[in-house]
Amino acid sequence: MAISPKLLNDGEHVVVSTRTHPKVLLGPLSLLVVLLAVGVVVQVMVDAHALHLVVWALVVLAILWFVGRPVLSWLAASYTITTRRLITRHGILTRKGHDIPLSRISDVEYEMGLIDRMLGCGTLMISDASTDGEVTLPDIPHVEQVQRRLNDLLHSADAEN
Repeated sequence: MAISPKLLNDGEHVVVSTRTHPKVLLGPLSLLVVLLAVGVVVQVMVDAHALHLVVWALVVLAILWFVGRPVLSWLAASYTITTRRLITRHGILTRKGHDIPLSRISDVEYEMGLIDRMLGCGTLMISDASTDGEVTLPDIPHVEQVQRRLNDLLHSADAEN
């Protein structure tokens, strides 16, 4: 989950390293249960051995696409806040990243819906001085703590200048 130390500059330290909340996996894992149940029902109810093989092959393909892919995407994505910048990384085959120097961040806010509050996560919205304007990080665990730590970093950077 943590960013590779070789990607950090001299004197830069990781303050927060996280990924999206595991709640994003609830849908794929529920689908996994349904797909396995379909395979078992066909196995028990139908006597044709050839049909069993076809159904299980389809179940395996569906599991790989609708369960395996989201899990790999979740594992490959990370959000890191260092003493100097915000680093986002995601992608399985093609890696994409976004770095925002802390000095360019102008506002940090969060949003928590009812389900988010029950699960302890939320969306972090970071406004910066770029043309993109805002970076949205969905489903961040302990979003209030992350926002406070980021604000502390921003205020300590302002105090140094």
